[in-house]
Parts: sequence; C-alpha cells; structure tokens
Amino acid sequence: MDPLSDVLRAVRLSGAHFFHTSASGAWGVEAARASELTPSVLPGSQHLISYHVVMSGHCWGGIEGQPPLRLEAGDVILFPHGDAHRMQSGPEPESELVPVQNVPRFPNASVFGEARDPPQVTLVCGFLGCDRVPFNPLCASLPRQLCMRGLSEGAVGLFARQVLEETRAGRAGADSMLTRLAELMFIELLRRYLDALPEGGEGWLAGVRDPLVGRALTQIHARPAHAWTLPALAQAASCSRSVLAERFAALVGLPPMQYLAHWRMQLAAARLRESSAKVATVALEVGYESEAAFSRAFKKATGSAPARWRARAES
Repeated sequence: MDPLSDVLRAVRLSGAHFFHTSASGAWGVEAARASELTPSVLPGSQHLISYHVVMSGHCWGGIEGQPPLRLEAGDVILFPHGDAHRMQSGPEPESELVPVQNVPRFPNASVFGEARDPPQVTLVCGFLGCDRVPFNPLCASLPRQLCMRGLSEGAVGLFARQVLEETRAGRAGADSMLTRLAELMFIELLRRYLDALPEGGEGWLAGVRDPLVGRALTQIHARPAHAWTLPALAQAASCSRSVLAERFAALVGLPPMQYLAHWRMQLAAARLRESSAKVATVALEVGYESEAAFSRAFKKATGSAPARWRARAES
C-alpha cells in the first residue's frame, strides 16, 4: 500500500476547474479565501487548492499581505491551505484587480491588460478540490505557499500544453481529460516536493519518506481495520515501541494509535457518503466491532452522528 495514493483517493482529489489566461501591460487577478470561493467554483468540494502554471513570460504572485514572488516560465505556485492571494504584472499592483470568480473558465481564454501578440505572459490557472474533514494529513503537511521552479516538462508541462491545445480545438471530452491531467500534475508536484524535503523535516510527508515511520504508515494504510496495537505496529516496522512512538509523533504530529483512529474516521466518512452500507457494516470495515463505539468516535471526530453525516452528504 502506498500511503500517498491512499490519502489522495480517500480525500476525493478533483481538478475540475481551470482556465487559460494571457496578459500584457498592467494587470492583476485576486482570489479570496478558498472557503469563500468553494460554493461558486467547486460546490461539491470541502476545500480548494489554487494553482498557477506560468507557460511563458513572467509575472508576480503570492499570498495576500505578503511580498510576492517573481515567477518565470515553467514555474508553478500553489496555495494548499486556500489562502487569499494575487497574481499580477509586477511586484506592486498596477491596475484594478479582477476577482478570480469573474475569470471565464475553460474552454474560454481570458485576456488581461493590453492586447498584444504575443502576450507578455501566459498562464494556466485552476483549483483542485478535496476533502479536509474529518482528516486530511496531506494538506496539513504542506506549506501555505508552495513554489516549484522549472517544471516545463513531465505532467506539469503536458497539462499546461494540453489546456492550450484544447482551448483552440474545443474537442469533445476535453473537460474530463484535463481534469485527470490536472490531478496527475498535482501528484507530480507532490512527488517532487517529497523528494526535495530536507533531512530533519517534519509533517506527514516527512513521515512517509522516513524509513521507520514510512513502514508504520504503510502498514496502517494497508490494513486500517486490523486490531493494531503499538507493539504489533512496532514489530511490523522493525523497531521498538518507544522508538516508533517517539519518532512517529515527532514527524507526523500524532501518536501512531491516534493517527490510526483519525484515518479510520476519514475512511468511514467516505464510505458513508459513497455507499448505502449500514452503519454497523461501515463500523466493522474500519475496525470497530461495536456500532455504538464507532458512532461515538465518529461524532467526536466530525460533530455529527454517522446517519446525519450521510444525510448531509446526500443533500
């Protein structure tokens, strides 16, 4: 079991909203916090991750209230926690900022500032949707702003080039294909970020990369319903209980058994939303022999009883 793939499946990653932008002269676009944009951009998602891929030229971008970064062709900037942010022509706003929800989404291309051929900068921008509750260890481990440089090849370049091609061609099935490519682009960014993490880092992704903690996470994600104990998990990870407990908590931020409990709630929430299985069945599938014990744990984690959670998800 690959913990990263498992988490991406369980949190319902979706890349169904994106747009192509060309700009010259003075221009600027602003995005409000994800919590404000979600209802209009991706209403079926709990959380939005914004991203911008610079195809050509250069521009500036960053979190509202912080100094912006200069971005060159091949650079990608993401806002994993849904912070309000700006993309603009210079280090300071030079024109009135356009709210991102007013930018036409694919398959239309938007033009900002002066109309020039070729434009000074071209971007592919969009939003990835995912679940944030009950438990999304991936989002919590990413920085508020993530800039990856020089990614004109691979899945990132393929996605950006394909958006430009589909904007011109308008072929059937483009939206579905680009949605999958946007998700692949995000996964490639995560893998590159994971590979570049410095030694001594903290967070869930650092735990995935760590040989000892990574083995424990792999076991948890491979068999979440197993009756794990700390000794059994330590044996599977080939270390002592004390070493596992200390290292796991230091990297992941939670003790192993608490992480397991949180992950079971995430799996249960997805199962309740996506199936008509009885609550007792879901409880067994995530490692609870007692429906009552499961219901108490689920309500503590989500604020709602399992049946109420399902009813809200269906509405």
